[in-house]
Parts: sequence; C-alpha cells; structure tokens
Amino acid sequence: MTTDSGTPRGRLVIVSGPSGAGKTTVLKRLYQRAAVPLVASVSATTRRPRPGEIDGVDYRFLSEEQFAEHRRQGEFLECFQVFGGGDWYGTLAEPVASSLRQGKWVLLEIDVQGAREVLKRYPDALTIFLHPSSLEELQRRLRGRRTDSEAAIQRRLEQARSELAQAHVYRYQVVNDEVDRAVAELCSILEKVETESHD
Repeated sequence: MTTDSGTPRGRLVIVSGPSGAGKTTVLKRLYQRAAVPLVASVSATTRRPRPGEIDGVDYRFLSEEQFAEHRRQGEFLECFQVFGGGDWYGTLAEPVASSLRQGKWVLLEIDVQGAREVLKRYPDALTIFLHPSSLEELQRRLRGRRTDSEAAIQRRLEQARSELAQAHVYRYQVVNDEVDRAVAELCSILEKVETESHD
C-alpha cells in the first residue's frame, strides 16, 4: 500500500509485555538492527521530567490542562491515568499518522488495555507480546531494580498475570529468555511482515 505521494505506507507495530519483561533493553537494540524504517512513538505524559529526560524525545511533557484539552478534542489513540489518581499517559494520534504517511514503521510500547484501544483505529496493526522467561524471573528482575516497595512489586506481579492471560490476542509472542535471541526473532517478524505486504 502506498500514500498519495507514492511512498510505501508505514506500518503500526504494537509491543506489549509486563513490567520487568525487558522491553526497554530489547527495543533499544531492535531500533538499531531492524531492516525496516522503525521509529518509536513518543508518549505524552503529565508527569514531570526526570533528570536527563528530553521533551519530545523521551516523552512529550504536557501540563494537566494541555493533556485534558487533547482528551476533550479526542486527539489520543489511547490514554490512561496511573492507578491511584496519578499522572496521565497517552499516545497522540496525529504524530503517529504523520509518521505512517512518511512510510515509517511506528512502534507503540503500550499495555494490553492501550493496545485494545489502538486496534479500534488501526485493526491491521502488527501486535507482538514480549514474555519474560518465567514469572519467577520477572519477580527477580522487579526486585533487582530496587526501585519499588514490596506492595508495588506485588501490584506489578498481579498486573503481569492479568496481561499474560491476554497475550493470546497478539499476532506474535516472543519470549525474552536471552536479549539478542529475542531481538533477532523480532527482526525476523518485521522482515516477514514487510515481505507479506509486498506480495
């Protein structure tokens, strides 16, 4: 499929997986190795930037008023509030659509709930679920971060079990038992899908 300018239209790629499954590490290498023009979708958030984070690169940092206005205008593909009345996160529709028109493959790293929302607008999106090698390994990684309280770790594990139970709705499932192997599998999936789109 091509755009009006004759550029091959890009693809939307959704990657989900529980917190602690190693998505950040795997995707960082995937952007370097992918044979397709893969770019990251930059999420919007109302949380304050952490040291070293750059607006428009790590996140689009918005005030609560700006975020609420985008929501009122229906400009998010998906958005959610962190449980307990915390910060908002979301994917703005126009930057994604603009990158797709330019022929780029846009990767959204979002949770299962967000993926369901995006699929309403982009039912042909390529969906990939990244598994930890086991729940025990997931627990080990979460504890190894030393950033969460025990209550927070238990919440994340409960959320992980819920997400793992919904993994079957994704077209592809990849187990991150070894980073380079998982990245190679993701690269081969993208190449396979690109070949299918030319057939």
